[in-house]
Amino acid sequence: MGRSVLVVDDESNIVLSLEFLMRQAGFEVRIARDGEQALEEVARQPPDLILLDVMMPKRDGYDVCQTVRANPLWKNVRIIMLTAKGREIEREKGLAMGADDYITKPFSTREVVERVRQYLG
Repeated sequence: MGRSVLVVDDESNIVLSLEFLMRQAGFEVRIARDGEQALEEVARQPPDLILLDVMMPKRDGYDVCQTVRANPLWKNVRIIMLTAKGREIEREKGLAMGADDYITKPFSTREVVERVRQYLG
């Protein structure tokens, strides 16, 4: 079975482009459109990596990240936060919540694929 990536974002165009890129790079891809759905997906089948938007309905990315990190069963799940909030304070907050990495939007598609590969080998 291939490495799996869970794409969590409420913007359809971003979901479509990330899904396409990750599949092209050879990863299995699942989608969640909000924080609650993301946690349901992780509980159902933990992915190897989550591409996690910060600003979403129901539960934001920080909350999802913290919830995943609080569960010892999910300690090996890598989390890369994606956000339009590029200020250093947001980046530090994301990393403090347990994110492995932080990419600001608009992002280079090549950069996202490279970072995912870096974490998943």
